[in-house]
Amino acid sequence: MFAGRLDAALCRILAAGGWDAIPFDVLHTSAKQIPLLTPCQIGIIVLADASEDWLSRIRSTVEHLRDITWIAVCESALVIDSRLRELITVCCVDYLTAPLDSGRVLFSLGHAAGMAALAKQYRDSSRLPHQRSSLIGISPAIDALRSDVRKSAAATAPVLITGESGTGKELVAREIHDLSDRRDHPFVEVSCVSLPPSLVHAELFGFERGAFTGADRRKIGHLEAAHRGTILLDEIGDLHLDMQALLLRFLEEQIVRRIGSRESVPVDVRVLAATHVDLESAVRDGRFRLDLYYRLNVLRIETPPLRDHPEDVLLLAHAFLERFGSEGGARVRGFSESALTAMRAHSWPGNVRELLNRVRRAIVMCENSLVAASDLGFEAEDDSEDLNLESARAAAERRIIFAALRRCGWSVGRSAQMIGVSRATFYRLLEKCRIAVG
Repeated sequence: MFAGRLDAALCRILAAGGWDAIPFDVLHTSAKQIPLLTPCQIGIIVLADASEDWLSRIRSTVEHLRDITWIAVCESALVIDSRLRELITVCCVDYLTAPLDSGRVLFSLGHAAGMAALAKQYRDSSRLPHQRSSLIGISPAIDALRSDVRKSAAATAPVLITGESGTGKELVAREIHDLSDRRDHPFVEVSCVSLPPSLVHAELFGFERGAFTGADRRKIGHLEAAHRGTILLDEIGDLHLDMQALLLRFLEEQIVRRIGSRESVPVDVRVLAATHVDLESAVRDGRFRLDLYYRLNVLRIETPPLRDHPEDVLLLAHAFLERFGSEGGARVRGFSESALTAMRAHSWPGNVRELLNRVRRAIVMCENSLVAASDLGFEAEDDSEDLNLESARAAAERRIIFAALRRCGWSVGRSAQMIGVSRATFYRLLEKCRIAVG
């Protein structure tokens, strides 16, 4: 905490709210003293003036303490200074003006504590050696997914990856390859639905020059190109029945014969298949071969829909903001409260792909430093809102619980008291709404 004229009043409010504080003066703090402050989650910048020397020292200290979430406190008259406004916008998640209201201060601290916890979860998960920035999340569902991926990467059998569109099936396949012994060899991805049926054979198995009209050169097929590596057959459920027979033969023999060639080429490739289609139903309907299904479904991984791990929504949103933030000219630094609330309440029918697209669009369209709900495109959804009473009740419960947690610094006991229920009931509501605390 930076010392200043508001120290006494601020310290009384912090003490009354049960917050521990480590006061220090930025003008007399050496670089050697800064590491002593690193255990702090929240920093309060008490802005005594708007001089360039003062602001420069604050920026330098904030730069050294990147893992701390900051709140600014200043006199109302100082906010008109453009340099001070810029510092608050770039460095802080909130600001307070004198005279300080204890309720407003504690609310701001609760919000900052939630943001600090979120940032820590993202940093910790990003540092995991198995994460590789593709499977981001702290939920039990994503932990289980990472475990399945690691186990599958250590094997050599085919893997069938199932799940709704937009849940990251391609990322799972890539992760399996990157963690396997084949990581230094090709990873080839083939979309079975994007290839015309007449070209699938040639694309997968290749062809010789003169094999058909337009074949003016030899072409190595995707299966042969993936030799010693991994091939992902994406949307395998849309593969034509004739090609399913050829693929089954390849899985049995591991031999490729190019169109127009009599030569058989042995190929060592691990086959991963992904689909959002219910292959069991497709088999019953005669649209997918049962023998090919059994060949592909040796190991199976299901990617969870985003609605089944909502605690990862904001973590993913911040990861996408960090990844694509430069597309907005580096002016966007975070999400507003309206954006956070909208993302928590949304059902995400398009899953992680929808979240990525909304955040990426918002980065470009946002005209402020904080992304608003409207930048994410949520306002247009009002007319098409689901009018199911049970869904509306569940969404309202979720919003109330999140609001109580934020106002009470993510304390379960105080949050339960605020909404007028017992601690046990509040825990049941957390479990019902799939909200992770702590």
